[in-house]
Amino acid sequence: MNYIKVNWIHSFPNEPTLLYSELDNDRWEKRKVEIFADGHCGYASLSESERSTRLGEEPIPSLTQIASDPQFKPIEIPKEEFEKVWTERKK
Repeated sequence: MNYIKVNWIHSFPNEPTLLYSELDNDRWEKRKVEIFADGHCGYASLSESERSTRLGEEPIPSLTQIASDPQFKPIEIPKEEFEKVWTERKK
């Protein structure tokens, strides 16, 4: 598994500003947490989802490909960081 965090720089009030994803070896999302500017979050997994958050319908591009769009700032993160965000998603 791989874990990524993407900072999405924009001014759309109904879109998330931080996206956390757990990816399998083929880069399909298995779990995702989206955090919005006002602090609320949505999440999705293979078995559940909250708000409008859904898993991607195709594999997630490489970090280099994501970063080629200046509105996205992606980084790989450790599993522990993702698990902390996943655990806190319902608070």
